[in-house]
Amino acid sequence: MKNTFLRACDALYMTCIWVAGLSITVMALIIPWGIFARYVLGAGSSWPEPVAILLMALFTFVGAAASYRAGAHMAVTSLTDRLPKAWHGAITLLVELLMAAVCLFMLIWGIKLCMATWNQFLASLTSVRVGMAYSPIPIGGFVTLIFILERLLFGDQSGRRVGNYEHVEEAKEAV
Repeated sequence: MKNTFLRACDALYMTCIWVAGLSITVMALIIPWGIFARYVLGAGSSWPEPVAILLMALFTFVGAAASYRAGAHMAVTSLTDRLPKAWHGAITLLVELLMAAVCLFMLIWGIKLCMATWNQFLASLTSVRVGMAYSPIPIGGFVTLIFILERLLFGDQSGRRVGNYEHVEEAKEAV
């Protein structure tokens, strides 16, 4: 069961990395197109900026979930480093529970926000619902919540091969 859950989290992590990477790549391609169309062709396109904003929201929330699992998120430890070592376990648990509370807030209120704005459409992209634009919020909250559960049950997984690109695997036999 443990290995199945960890492999599923590995796959979810890689999906987050790919979604965030593709989002930022597409953003990097469409912004110059918008500038080129406006200043060189003389006819500005209306779609590059709102699409870039939607992709930025996707990159932010999905990328934050991947960052959390990889242990690459920002952590201010100036206070906890000065506390007795015996307290560190309890403080770590408190931090994880507070993170879970934030993720539950994002999940619950993000879903409510998506539902409340589902029948509205973006002015510049008339086929895109406003609720779709807000959907990275509950998705990111849900994925991060899964990674928090993983950390609470099985400890820090940031050293796993899937998340550690600097890991060099030792050869099983001499060459």
